[in-house]
Amino acid sequence: MNSKNKRLKIYNGRVITPYRLIENGTVLIDDGKIVKVCAGDIDFPGAQTIDAQNNYVSPGFIDIHTHGGGGHDFMDGTVEAFLEAAKIHALHGTTAMVPTTLCSKTEELFQLFQVYRQAKKENAEGSQFMGLHLEGPYFSMNQRGAQDPRYIRSPKREEYENILNHSEDIIRWSAAPELEGAMEFGREMTRRGILPAIAHTDATSDEVTEALENGFTHLTHLYSGMSGVMRRNAFRYAGVIESAFLFDQLTVEIIADGIHLPPSLLQLIYKQKGPSRIALITDSMRAAGISQGESILGSLKDGMKVIVEDGVAKLLDRTAFAGSVATTDLLIRNMIQMAGVSLLHAIQMITTTPAQICKIEGRKGSLTTGKDADVVIFDDSIQIKTTIINGRIIANQL
Repeated sequence: MNSKNKRLKIYNGRVITPYRLIENGTVLIDDGKIVKVCAGDIDFPGAQTIDAQNNYVSPGFIDIHTHGGGGHDFMDGTVEAFLEAAKIHALHGTTAMVPTTLCSKTEELFQLFQVYRQAKKENAEGSQFMGLHLEGPYFSMNQRGAQDPRYIRSPKREEYENILNHSEDIIRWSAAPELEGAMEFGREMTRRGILPAIAHTDATSDEVTEALENGFTHLTHLYSGMSGVMRRNAFRYAGVIESAFLFDQLTVEIIADGIHLPPSLLQLIYKQKGPSRIALITDSMRAAGISQGESILGSLKDGMKVIVEDGVAKLLDRTAFAGSVATTDLLIRNMIQMAGVSLLHAIQMITTTPAQICKIEGRKGSLTTGKDADVVIFDDSIQIKTTIINGRIIANQL
């Protein structure tokens, strides 16, 4: 189902706003924007109506780190891969996403940039593309995880400036701050309005402090691919994980698929950082939303074979995880059921907070007058009933 009426009224729902839960609320939409959120049922002449049937009415979910889904990876480098992955995630409540790359040849990135621009133009039935996230290649070899070691290296100004000159769509770039040249890289990203994030890193807390001073304000998938307390010549040093809790200025993202992080760590992160500094991410690879078995991480032609089992993708030798197969609705369920988080805080971590981290909160992330009409309706079990993107009904089971 895919329809757009200039005027749309959603009524009889439990409406989630940044400030409260409206038990019997209404959301009015006109020309793709939210024009009113209020209690009760009010008249809206000429509008298409959706009876929310006492289900929750929420801002659309925002996934700021995903590699694909529905059998497609963005590194496939095809318009179809982008569009089909966006469709499958929209059915699970994701109304906005930041497609994420893997370590690869620079020429592959250039091709992907062109494909992304075309896919963004054609994307009418899936989660909106908010910009690109480059994950690598400036990483610690020791913390590479499932990233391809053939392409891992230190940042060189000429190289990353060349990459940036080929695309105006990059909104975040993850790198290891302890590498030579990383501080200059962080400053250049900040100057260009791109979010530099700490990832796949063996940095000490002192190196994280310097990174903060040079523009790095976000941690990519906390606990995954990063250092904890370490010993060097018998002396202990705090790592990146401890820095996440030490510095309030650092925002974090977590893969709340129930596998990458056990309940105790989900609880710890929530207790220490709070919902305003945590974004829930899928970090999903191509197998998200489909069955288990063998799959490929990265592009079909040059990717890495992995096995999907136990609800997660693993390297074939099972020495490391290779990305999740989660969808955003699962992340919310897990935070509520495993971490004991309230529904309103779980929703904040998949809407308002990721929007703020990626600086799109002026348009996205809350049911507020004037913002884009990205709305998800779901039941008490976080089963998605309706997905609306920019006022367009993408899917509706009500």
